[in-house]
Amino acid sequence: QVQLVESGGGLVQPGGSLRLSCAASGSAFRIYFMGWYRRFPGKGRELVATVTEGGRTNYVESVKGRFTISGDYAKKTVSLQMNSLQPQDTAIYYCHMATPSGGFWGQGSQVTVSS
Repeated sequence: QVQLVESGGGLVQPGGSLRLSCAASGSAFRIYFMGWYRRFPGKGRELVATVTEGGRTNYVESVKGRFTISGDYAKKTVSLQMNSLQPQDTAIYYCHMATPSGGFWGQGSQVTVSS
């Protein structure tokens, strides 16, 4: 069984920064996808950023230039550096990894941007 454990959420003022981290543990497995999603209150999940094993990244338009995803497929870790945070970034953030056995989610990290 694969488990993803997140850390790093919290409350920050507009313009501030937070870093989310996610680490996978469990049986031996190979990761073939890593990404971060977020869920706004009362809405479905939105894909925020992805990173390939080769280091190629992709971002939703609203976070480009502010967020940076990094992943280590060998260590099974993925992080999301969030800078210049705005109130509209307030959401629950989830890491996601896919393996040949299926997809797995972190427990979710609340990020609140408010003055």
